[in-house]
Parts: sequence; structure tokens; C-alpha cells
Amino acid sequence: MAEINEVRRRMDTVVLSHALYKDGMDVLEGKVDMVITNNGKSDEILEELKKADGFILRIGKIDRKAIEACPGLRVITRTGVGCDNVDLKAATENGIPVVFCPTQHARAVAEHTLAMIFALSKNLIESHNETLKGNFNIRNKYQAVDVKAKTVSIVGFGNIGKELASLCKGIGMDVLICDSLKKKEMVEKQGYRFTDKLSEAIAAADYLSLNIPYRPETKDIISKPQLDLMKKSAFLLNCARGELVNEKDLHDALFEKKIAGAAIDVMQVEPIQKEHPLLSLDNIIVTPHMAPLTKETTAEIVKIAAEGTLAVLSGQKWPYVANPEVYDHPRWNS
Repeated sequence: MAEINEVRRRMDTVVLSHALYKDGMDVLEGKVDMVITNNGKSDEILEELKKADGFILRIGKIDRKAIEACPGLRVITRTGVGCDNVDLKAATENGIPVVFCPTQHARAVAEHTLAMIFALSKNLIESHNETLKGNFNIRNKYQAVDVKAKTVSIVGFGNIGKELASLCKGIGMDVLICDSLKKKEMVEKQGYRFTDKLSEAIAAADYLSLNIPYRPETKDIISKPQLDLMKKSAFLLNCARGELVNEKDLHDALFEKKIAGAAIDVMQVEPIQKEHPLLSLDNIIVTPHMAPLTKETTAEIVKIAAEGTLAVLSGQKWPYVANPEVYDHPRWNS
């Protein structure tokens, strides 16, 4: 039986939206036929998906139309924790587990957010660019500020929020947690302040960090009314999901200097186009959705993603799936 399963795995076809970091490709090599499309938009690669047993999605989306058009598809894999670009309901209805990597990236994203806090606070980007131009006197702008004793409001106390809170506390920041699903006593026991009211967290923040998933109810959770509550000296950080922030309202707030600055790693449409209005501003830092992509974290994530893909293709009930109820589907009980 093991030999039969091994032959079956070697014959399976896995479509990859983009090549994985080497460690993941090494796991898949020789076990499946790989098709790399360099395109994750399911409507544009539908013909390839119709021939696939598995789909590994890095950047892009797969919707109900594509899922229902691909009866041979047995697994969809996300190389990360976010699955908002996969129609989970359609996947579950069709008996397709959606493999994801729920905790491995938390430290890397928290570190990236902390790096952004320092970059904003110390005005590193402008200072670097001006120094390259020979403008040594940029130092006399006195734009840099200290972070010690400043309040960082962390919206969302999941794995990433907890890591970020620990890092910020370690450098002497005042940490305020905002999470309506957590208990005040639990948060305060860890040495942080707590509120379950977003408006309070926003108004108190010198740094406002978004660390919640995207859901329909969290779309544009930061828009003009919330930005108007922020201190003029405050900074916004978003390393979670682009859909959380209304980009036009953020642009207006930054352009009009209603807030001091922002740093974002995620956009509503990715990859971001160089013509995007936010990129014309001098008080924003933008990185290309790279917060979890450290060498160490990426190696771990892609190996888990690849191993999960192979496990599901071989008929195993892999534990790390975003839709565990899928295992009640007749496809898994025949």
C-alpha cells in the first residue's frame, strides 16, 4: 500500500502561483509534477488549475468559480496564515482542505513592525535619502523622537500581537491592548493595559498597530473617522491586511499632516503599482508584503506548506487546515 501511495504522489500535479523558497521546493521535488504559473489569479490560470490535484497559492486568489470548475482539485495551500484570498466556504463544500501555516510567522511579523516603529521614530528613510544627496544638515531637522514611555496601541492580541507587545514592553513602551475577544484580567496579568473599545485605543496611541485578520466586518476599520481620532503626532502601522485601511482616507490624512506618518507592509491590491498615490508621500514607509519573509521563517513556513500539501494528497487528515470541518465531507468518508 505504501508503494502504491508513493506512485500516486509522484503522479499528482501541483500548480504553484509562484515558486517557493528553496526549502519548500526541495520537499516537493520528485514527489509531484510542479507547474509554476507566476500568476495567482485563478480566473487567469484556470486551464492549469483544471489539470491540478493541488494548488499552492502565495500571491493571488482562488474563488468559487475556479474551485467548482476544478473537480480534480484535492488541496489548496496558503503559504501563510491569511486565507481571505481563498473561498473557504466553496472549498469546504467541495471537500477541499485549505492548508495554512497558523503560527510560524508571528515573531518575524512582530520584528518587522518594531523595525517600522524605529524607522518612523528616527526618520531613517528621509535621513538616509538626504544624506546620499549630500545634505548632512538633515540632522538639524530634529524630526526623530524617542519611543520610551510612548503608547503603542496593539489592535488584536493573537500570536503576532502578543509577540509585538512583548517586544515593545521590552524597550520601555507603554502597551495598550485592544481586543474585544480577550479578557481584561488575562491581558493585565501580562503587564499590559487593556481596552475593548477601538476608539479609546486609537485616541491614546502614539503608535497604532493593526494585528487582526481581514473579515467583512473589519474592512476599512481604519478610515476617516478613526484617523480623525489619532494624535497629530501619531503613527499608523499595518502589517496585517491591506483591506483593514481605507487607502484614500489614509492618503488624505498623511498629505494634510493630520497624523505624523504611517508604515504599511500590505495593500488592498498587490503588488502595489508605482503610480499609487500613497507612494508619492514623504511621511510613509511601504514594504512589499515581506514582514514574514525572513530566511528562517520562510524556510519553516514553506516546508510546512509543502508537507501539508503532500499529506492531504496522500489521503492524510493534515491538522493545520483553515477549514477543519472539511473532514466531515463525504469526499473524506467514502
